Amino acid sequence: MAAETDVGELLHQRGWRTAFTVGERVRAWAALVGVIERGYGDDVHEYTNDLYCRNWLHEAWLLLDDHVVQLWTPQIKALDDRYEAATIDDDGQALGRFHELPGLDLWWWRRHPRILTGHLGRSLRSAGAVGTDPDAA
Repeated sequence: MAAETDVGELLHQRGWRTAFTVGERVRAWAALVGVIERGYGDDVHEYTNDLYCRNWLHEAWLLLDDHVVQLWTPQIKALDDRYEAATIDDDGQALGRFHELPGLDLWWWRRHPRILTGHLGRSLRSAGAVGTDPDAA
C-alpha cells in the first residue's frame, strides 16, 4: 500500500492527466453528485468525463494505505448513497449508447440521472432513459 501523494503520482504515470489527491477527487465527486441532484444539463460527453472522478477514487482505493482509506471511506460512501438516490439503475443501457462502459465493478456507469434535463436529458431520453423532466413543465 502507498501514501496518498505516491498514489496520485502513480496514477498520473498510468495515464491520469495530473497527480490528483484524494481530496481533489472527493470534492469533484461531491460537486458532480450535487449537480446531478439538481439536474445535470451539460452534454453526455461532459457527463461521462465527469464520472471519471469516481473511477480515480476506485483505482486509488486499491493502492492507498489503509489509514487513508479508512479516513475517506465514510465521505465517499455518503456521496455514493446520494448518487444512487439521484440516479436510476438501467444497467448502463442509455449511457452505453454514448460511451463504452467500463467493468462491472464500476457500478456508477450503469446508472443515469433521475432528473433528465438539458442536453444530457435529451440524449439519454433518445437512448431510452426514463426519468423526470423539469423542462417539460
